[in-house]
Amino acid sequence: MTGGSDTGFQHILIIDDDDRLRLLLRRFLEESDFRVTDVGSAADARRVLDGIIFDLIIVDIMMPGETGLEFLADIRKDNKVPALFLTAMAETEHRIAGLESGADDYMSKPFEPRELVLRIRSILARAATRPGRNDSNITFGPYSFDRNTGILMHSSGRIHITTAEQKLLTSFAASPDTVLSRDDIAAAMDSSMRGRSIDVAVARLRAKIEPDPRYPVYLQTVRNKGWLLRTDRTAGGTDAAS
Repeated sequence: MTGGSDTGFQHILIIDDDDRLRLLLRRFLEESDFRVTDVGSAADARRVLDGIIFDLIIVDIMMPGETGLEFLADIRKDNKVPALFLTAMAETEHRIAGLESGADDYMSKPFEPRELVLRIRSILARAATRPGRNDSNITFGPYSFDRNTGILMHSSGRIHITTAEQKLLTSFAASPDTVLSRDDIAAAMDSSMRGRSIDVAVARLRAKIEPDPRYPVYLQTVRNKGWLLRTDRTAGGTDAAS
């Protein structure tokens, strides 16, 4: 696996067993101001997706082990990340199968790189305007968090958070301006995080969203009770203490 660079705010995952093609794709997409991570198998993709929220994935169909079709159909059960198939399988039946498995678009190899970028931008634009998207947004200061996609945006661009941080923020966003105890958070996260591990996750999230994590403005501690996410729905002071 090759890790993501920080050349852009929109993060793309490439899944293809062809090392040479992944390198070429990576270089071109980074030159087009995308952040890129690439892996060589569906198994590696699953591990990466467990820890990173992506804006879009590019998937090959014919890969050793699990095919791209099988992989995308399976992750669609709980992951709606936009997806584009990029494959040598150009027949109409393959295109139909790809779209039926949950892909947003389908391109055949060989391909024109500029067309690929245009299609990626088109997919991302459609994803940003899906019905109900804005209804799931909460804002706090310069930040906006979409509970449906798990995407955290700052006024200057996207803030990349881990899956654990995304789940934690989703818990707070579901009950904004409400104190949540450790037990509340553990229950909301299906007990995947408990006890002091929640404190650690809160500290890591604060490091990404607070101007000064020592004096939290948004993710505040309420002494002897828990934490709350102070959103733009409320104003004024609080009895919270960091």
